Amino acid sequence: QVQLVESGGGLVQPGGSLRLSCAASGIDLTCYSMHWYRQAPGKQRELVATITEDGVTTYVDFVKGRFTVSRDGATNSFSLQMNSLKPEDTAVYYCKVASTYNVYTYWGQGTQVAVSS
Repeated sequence: QVQLVESGGGLVQPGGSLRLSCAASGIDLTCYSMHWYRQAPGKQRELVATITEDGVTTYVDFVKGRFTVSRDGATNSFSLQMNSLKPEDTAVYYCKVASTYNVYTYWGQGTQVAVSS
């Protein structure tokens, strides 16, 4: 059974940092592209960052320079380091993995990130 378990969300003040992690079981992440999405209240889910099977990273403009996605082969997990957080970063963050041509996709359960003073 495939499972993605997220951790690391919480409440942080503007300008603060959080690190989200997504631990996989039942699959080998080296065969998947890995993604972080977020969904704010009343808005559609949006892609935030991607790291491919080859380790290539891409980010949407509104997080460039602030967020960093990375992977850990030893623990079969990947992470999103979020720095300089802003109130508009408040959302539920989801991890997702996808096999080649999206034949298989799996989602984590989501973790809440709240940025507020």
